[in-house]
Amino acid sequence: MLSLDHARKNGSAELLILAQLETRSRHGYEIASEIERRSGGSVSFKPASLYPVLYRLESRGWIAGRWVEKAGQRRRRYYRLTASGRNELAQQRSSWSEFLAGLRQTAGLQDA
Repeated sequence: MLSLDHARKNGSAELLILAQLETRSRHGYEIASEIERRSGGSVSFKPASLYPVLYRLESRGWIAGRWVEKAGQRRRRYYRLTASGRNELAQQRSSWSEFLAGLRQTAGLQDA
């Protein structure tokens, strides 16, 4: 049985990943680290859960990846947001904002 935390993360993974690519290209480990940093450690991704989402976003055309090799480092795949990815990010932000507002109102949650 999936935990509520697992289900919540799965539902928000696309939004979180797209948002990390809004300002610049990043590789997978950097995306995961940035999500954990920005969430104050409350959200984290393991490679086994992050990379399938990255592949799915890439197959939908919302992100594009390219391999980069740098001297003294192993090869990394950097992902960037595409034009359709920017549109999807805007739509997901709008949808999540409406959902969270309804959740706060319905559950009596207060903003921190």
